[in-house]
Amino acid sequence: MGTIEEAIQQKEFKDPFNKLVVNLLYTHSYLVTAQSKMFKPNDISPEQYNVLRILRGQKGKPITVSSIQDRMLNKMSNASRLVEKLKNKGLVERNECPADRRQVDILITQKGMELLCTVEKSVEDFNQEIVHLSEEEANVLNGLLDKLRG
Repeated sequence: MGTIEEAIQQKEFKDPFNKLVVNLLYTHSYLVTAQSKMFKPNDISPEQYNVLRILRGQKGKPITVSSIQDRMLNKMSNASRLVEKLKNKGLVERNECPADRRQVDILITQKGMELLCTVEKSVEDFNQEIVHLSEEEANVLNGLLDKLRG
């Protein structure tokens, strides 16, 4: 892929902090675009995949849409809309919460679990292929990103 300077055709940056922010934003877009292509044959988006993973992590316990929203990687995603799309595909079910009728409980369906199993290998292969780092470098970068967020 090359340097960020080559990718966006910019000779220099104001300072390394500016370059880092631009580099992170560009890399995020690069990863999301590649992920979207990977998920397309399964008719889901990266955000829908994220919702399904959150639901699987509940191990059969229902969760509210607002709790899903809190756990989403992309906080700008509309969890209600994503859940509705997944429901229309038969991947999740929505049930009125018995304790509070204003709340809606969301559960992953068997079909949703099967889809996750189907795409899991593709995701693992994708991650190995797209990340051009050794395991040690990935651990260092993970630590640096955690530190960056403070």
